[in-house]
Amino acid sequence: MNATVYTVETDEERETAVSAVEKAVLDGRTAVIPTDTVYGIAADAFSRGGVQQLLNAKGRSRQMPPPVLISDASVLPGLADELNADTEALAEAFWPGALTLIVYSQPSLNWDLGETRGTVALRVPDDDLTREILRRTGPLAVSSANRTGQAAATNADEAVAQLGDRVELIVDDGVRPIGRAEVATEAEAVPSTIIDLTGERPVVVREGALDLDSLRKVAPRLITRDELEREQEAAEESPDRTESIADGPGDGPHAAPATPGSVEEGLVTSHRSGSVDQARSVDQLRTRESAENHRRRARQEDIRPLGVDEARSLLFPESGDERS
Repeated sequence: MNATVYTVETDEERETAVSAVEKAVLDGRTAVIPTDTVYGIAADAFSRGGVQQLLNAKGRSRQMPPPVLISDASVLPGLADELNADTEALAEAFWPGALTLIVYSQPSLNWDLGETRGTVALRVPDDDLTREILRRTGPLAVSSANRTGQAAATNADEAVAQLGDRVELIVDDGVRPIGRAEVATEAEAVPSTIIDLTGERPVVVREGALDLDSLRKVAPRLITRDELEREQEAAEESPDRTESIADGPGDGPHAAPATPGSVEEGLVTSHRSGSVDQARSVDQLRTRESAENHRRRARQEDIRPLGVDEARSLLFPESGDERS
């Protein structure tokens, strides 16, 4: 497979490119598209085969599921379950933008993104072209356009070099993020911040484009993995101690330490060692608490999964503009 490269310099070229992406992903294939952070490999979030092609292109296993991009925050209730006030506040404040929110997936949605433990990582990108594509295709599983272990593509040439023989097509819309210099270093392509919202408190599992102070103004109980670890260490030293070590996040249950050899441990280790590239390669992480909560929910619920057509009908009503 040799990917076809589409430019979008004119309205006609843009329409041709968007239509080509729509056809490819809805046929269960993959495409590389620009986002507001870096270029990403996109697949229909409801296509198991398409998502597997995405993982294969990157050289990843199902243990590292991709996040899902959506066109608008209004789609959130159709995809997420048990939304809390922090989730809604963060989405309202920072979407569209470089913030990925890990929430419980609606149990009735018949999709398979990998080993998600009943969760999904959602984001509304701050890029007009990306959202135009999403309005046509519906939710897309999107992971940074790179082979595992390599830097994420920030332009179409880099995407061709890494993935030209692994995807159907590549949309060329210049450098990402927009305004980034052609000669800028890869370190300037900052990924989205990822927050796990499946526990009692919001937990930052990957620091990225958004600073913690801004996030805590919206979600005061927000805590980082490092702060959780400090709390856990303090609790082990003094079991009766209940106050939080971190400034501002408030009370709540603590996430257990990362399991040895897990993706979570890889993120914490790479963060401590300064290995930025490894940390950026992680799309979706969760606290141990989210896995435990998922097992609890699974025991309590017996919900028939919706088929793909039923799921799409919830997100795209027949009346009016079905892709808005």
